[in-house]
Amino acid sequence: MVAFLPSRAGRLADVPSFTRAIGGAESNVACALAAAGHRVRWVGRVGRDGFGDHLVDTIAGYGVDVGAVCRDPHRPTGVYFRTDEDRATDAHEVVYYRAGSAASAMSPATVPYDSVADARILHLTGITAALSADCLALMRDLTAPRPGRPLVSFDVNHRPGLWRDGDASAVLLELARRADVVLVGADEAAALWGRGDPAAVREVLAEPAVLVVKRGGEGAVAFERRAAGIRPVRRSRTRPEAVGRDTVTPVPAPRVTVVSPVGAGDAFAAGFLSGTLRGLDMTARLRHGHLAAAAVLTVPGDLARPARRDRADRLAALDGAAWGTLHLGPGWTGDDQEVRTP
Repeated sequence: MVAFLPSRAGRLADVPSFTRAIGGAESNVACALAAAGHRVRWVGRVGRDGFGDHLVDTIAGYGVDVGAVCRDPHRPTGVYFRTDEDRATDAHEVVYYRAGSAASAMSPATVPYDSVADARILHLTGITAALSADCLALMRDLTAPRPGRPLVSFDVNHRPGLWRDGDASAVLLELARRADVVLVGADEAAALWGRGDPAAVREVLAEPAVLVVKRGGEGAVAFERRAAGIRPVRRSRTRPEAVGRDTVTPVPAPRVTVVSPVGAGDAFAAGFLSGTLRGLDMTARLRHGHLAAAAVLTVPGDLARPARRDRADRLAALDGAAWGTLHLGPGWTGDDQEVRTP
């Protein structure tokens, strides 16, 4: 979608102007992964209109392969407007204009499996499932077990405003259980399934080989099934624990001076998947997720320039005490701006 970002904080009724940007969880993750140095393809549908031109050109500008994007001559590109408040608060407002959009026409017929089959990781989100019955059919097709399937990553990304006519709880649970890697916020899990504690969320989502439960400023907890076909967790300074058939790795988030609270979830997913592609241990994957989120939290928009890989690796390798005193503010991804407090 094209996103319209507010020129200042406040209710949509009071914001006088908006800045055009790109939006969409999957494209945000694609852009962030490409900026981090990975080969990325974004698959989707946009209208054959000016907004569609803007989306394709901007995403391609990040180094993302857009060759599989289809241009729909009959349906428009979706747009949305939002306020600047944290999505977890009642003050946050978002208005979607995407009913009948080009993206809502995605289906197994219009997005062939061959367009994603050669990927190492296929990243999906629950947002697509909410757009139409055809989109849900596509999500079920892409998450179906099949020989040689890419590693399927699924970010639950519950958006209540998109689910007025569907059962978000059942559908998102079904899709998450079919994925290999699942990312979900503790607040989302509590709203959807009545479980917010990470261990309780794991009881609900026992099937994925890797489950990451995000806890906002407190950090994230990863559950990784031992003997899974994913690189096992090595010993780390956060002392992962073996619980049942899982290795459990909690990693606190660094302190961040927040400029805008929106977009951190997609950035976290990109950082975590980057670490997965690089074969890093679970602690490093989670720390790279936190660092990518911190890059977005310290800028006004949904996308941010990530820290250089060597710089992010150095921060992710800090010992537990140094990581615990890390404080990241605006500009930290450029020069050496991090602040370590006592």
